Amino acid sequence: MSKPDPARRAALGLIVGVTEDRMTLADQIATDALLGLEPGEKARAQRLALATLRHLAQADAMLKPHLRRRPPTDIVALLRLATVELCALSQAPHGVVDAAVTLARSGGRRTDSFAGLVNAVLRKVATETDRWATLPAPALPGWLRGRLMSAYGKQAVQAMEAAHLAGAPLDLTARGDVTALAEPLEGEVLPTGSLRLAARGQVSDLPGFAAGDWWVQDAAAALAARTLAPRPGERVLDLCAAPGGKTLQLAAAGADVTALDISEPRMARVRENLARCQLTATLVVADALHWQPAAPYDAILLDAPCSATGTIRRHPDLPFVKDASQIKELFGLQTALLDRALGWLRPGGRLVFCTCSLLPDEGEAQIRAALERHPELCVTPPDLPGIAPEWIGPEGGLRLRPDYWPERGGMDGFYIACLQRPA
Repeated sequence: MSKPDPARRAALGLIVGVTEDRMTLADQIATDALLGLEPGEKARAQRLALATLRHLAQADAMLKPHLRRRPPTDIVALLRLATVELCALSQAPHGVVDAAVTLARSGGRRTDSFAGLVNAVLRKVATETDRWATLPAPALPGWLRGRLMSAYGKQAVQAMEAAHLAGAPLDLTARGDVTALAEPLEGEVLPTGSLRLAARGQVSDLPGFAAGDWWVQDAAAALAARTLAPRPGERVLDLCAAPGGKTLQLAAAGADVTALDISEPRMARVRENLARCQLTATLVVADALHWQPAAPYDAILLDAPCSATGTIRRHPDLPFVKDASQIKELFGLQTALLDRALGWLRPGGRLVFCTCSLLPDEGEAQIRAALERHPELCVTPPDLPGIAPEWIGPEGGLRLRPDYWPERGGMDGFYIACLQRPA
C-alpha cells in the first residue's frame, strides 16, 4: 500500500477543524495544525483546504446521489476533498481516487472499513464531472444571507455569492510609483491605484518583495488610508493596526505614525513589513480601551474589529465559524472604540472609521449613530480616483462589495467613512 499524502492528510484535519470544531484556518495554523510539514506541503494543504471549503456545498451536491446514509465525519471530509480535486481542480481521477483510498485505509478501524465506499463513490463522481458546471454558487449561511438580502436585495446577494466562489486575486500597494511595478510584476494598475496580478506564485519570490517596493493589500482595504489622506509630518494614529497594510501606507505618505494593536504576535508582522519596506512607525501593543495617548492626533484611522464578512472570498472558512450571536458584541466594541478615538482628535482633525464587513450594522448604522451622539461631527465623502458615485451612501460613507468590478475579479467588502471634527 502506498504511503498517505501528508498534505492531503493535513488538509483533512483543517477541513474537519472548520466544519466540526468551528475553528478558523488561521487559528488552527497558529496552534500548529501543520507542524512537521515541509513548507511546500504546508502551502498545498492550505490550498486544498481552502478549495474544499469554498466548494463544499457543490461537493455535497455531487456526492448526495451516491450516499444512502452519511458516513463518519472523517470520511465525509475525505470525499469532499477528493470531489473538489476531481471537479474543481481537474486532477487526474486515478491519482485522486488512489490517494483517497490510501488515506481511508491509513486511518485505523474508524475509516479503514470505508475504503471500498470511498473507492466506489469517487469512481462514480469521476464520470460525472460535467455536472459540476451546472451547480449554483454556494449560498451564504441563513443568518448572514437574510441580513444581506434585506440590505442589498436578492440579485446583489447572488452576485456576491458568485464572487465568493471565484476567490480573490492578489492585490499590491506600491511604496512609490505603482506604474513602475506593473511591467515587472505583469499586473494591472486598478483605477483606485492598487496593482492586481494576473498570476499568483510564492509572494516572497515576486520582483520587488525583498526590496520592499510593495506589500500585499486588497484594493478595497487600501482605500481606507487613501480616504484619510495623511500629509507629511502629521501625527497619525493607526488603531487596530495589524497586519499593517494601512500602517505602511500612512508611513509611506510621510506621516508621523503611531500604530496600536492588542496582539503582540500580529504586531510582529507589522514590525517585519516596516523593516522590509524601509519605513518607520512607533509601534504600541495595548488595549485601545485602556490606553491613553500623550497628545492629540491630526488624523486617526480606526479599522475596527468586525465580523470580517467582507473577506469571505479569500477566507471561505468564515461562514462555517461565524454566527449572528457575535454581531451585537462587536457593534458595542466598535462604538466604544469610535467614541474613545474621537476624544483623541485635535480640533479640526479627522477620523476614518472602517470595517471589512458587509453588514450595515457594522458600517452605515455605526456612522449614523455616531452622528447622533456627536452632532458637531460631519462626514466628508471620499474624493478618490476610481470610486463610482453609487458606492457612496446617503450618509457620505463608502460601501464596497465583492460583486463590484466583476470583470476585474472583484474586491473585498468594506465600509469606510471619514468623520471631521470642527476646527
